[in-house]
Amino acid sequence: MSFSKLGLCDPILKAVADVGYKNPTEIQKQAIPIILSGRDLMAAAQTGTGKTASFVLPLLEKLNTEEKLRSRSIKALILVPTRELAVQVEANIAQYAKYLNVSSLAIYGGVDSEAQKDRLLEGVDILVATPGRLLDMVYQRALYFNDLEFLVLDEADRMLDMGFIDDIHKIIDRLPSDRQSLLFSATLTDDVRYLADTVYDDAAEISVSPKKKAAAKIDQWLITVDKDKKSALLSHLINEQQWDQALIFVEKKHSAAKLVSQLEKRGITADSIHSGRSQAMREQILADFEAGKLKFLIATGIAARGIDIDDLSRVVNYDLPYPSEEYVHRIGRTGRAGASGEAISLVSKDDFKNLCSIESLLGQVIKRKEIEGFPVKKVVPISILNYKR
Repeated sequence: MSFSKLGLCDPILKAVADVGYKNPTEIQKQAIPIILSGRDLMAAAQTGTGKTASFVLPLLEKLNTEEKLRSRSIKALILVPTRELAVQVEANIAQYAKYLNVSSLAIYGGVDSEAQKDRLLEGVDILVATPGRLLDMVYQRALYFNDLEFLVLDEADRMLDMGFIDDIHKIIDRLPSDRQSLLFSATLTDDVRYLADTVYDDAAEISVSPKKKAAAKIDQWLITVDKDKKSALLSHLINEQQWDQALIFVEKKHSAAKLVSQLEKRGITADSIHSGRSQAMREQILADFEAGKLKFLIATGIAARGIDIDDLSRVVNYDLPYPSEEYVHRIGRTGRAGASGEAISLVSKDDFKNLCSIESLLGQVIKRKEIEGFPVKKVVPISILNYKR
């Protein structure tokens, strides 16, 4: 199926071709017709499935057919959990809308609000926002929802994990009830479904899992290692295998700063992004990483939301993530746009239960490699999946 079969106008098709998209992904094939029909939607889709285009393209199609009435009241609101994701989604909108007369803006905390407020007062069609900054602008009367027609909750599971539920309810209470609502989430947990029940009554539901397709492009392997040897092992891999670049995931922000220091003591330059760093600093670090000026970036899972680099060669799980679905999200940062990638996990005995959960989700055992010079004192057992084969 081609994008032309989905009911999108020529200017959007031209923009999509400019970006290099040839055929719609599975989530796009399923979601775009539903959204164009006007029905509410709840969708489970991981990173790397083409999720953003699946809701942005039909929103642009519907907004493009309307008479332009510039006002301070926005037409579409897209709520996202992090600043980085807000920037990424708005950049995608700008790409897809390059031949349309549709305006967009991203607003988020960590930066001065005056410039964002001025843009809102000029009038914006599509607003991408983090919940806290959006409410701040509402309280300042910088925007109104009188003409709002579309609400999108993107990465709803992450917004709940970050404690935005009260803010989300405050926002929804201010929106017109006569609107089309879309919810996208990596996982449809009970909490996500409960949130969905407050957003709409009867929605179409679709679920697209990229894990098997992603695994075909991504070489996944792990090394068992004692916990106190992880940073030494990582340094060894970087030097001995001459890694060109890596996105390295840790679970906690204090672990990110500690690992940067440990690598630097071994002559490896790295930097970190996490919730404790300013927005300006995070943006500069990300820009340096995307440009190749910074080779090794340490990030918490939350801070890494919104990182989208087509040719990222590898990701490293320095800490295994929880819940297990986050593993699929992380490895989806490499092997993008048809390229190959590498996903390496450093696993200690404490991670065994978590490893079993991840391998169960994948439906496969992640292959193990041994690195000379790093014998393991605390052995990591073999997954139960091996005994079932």
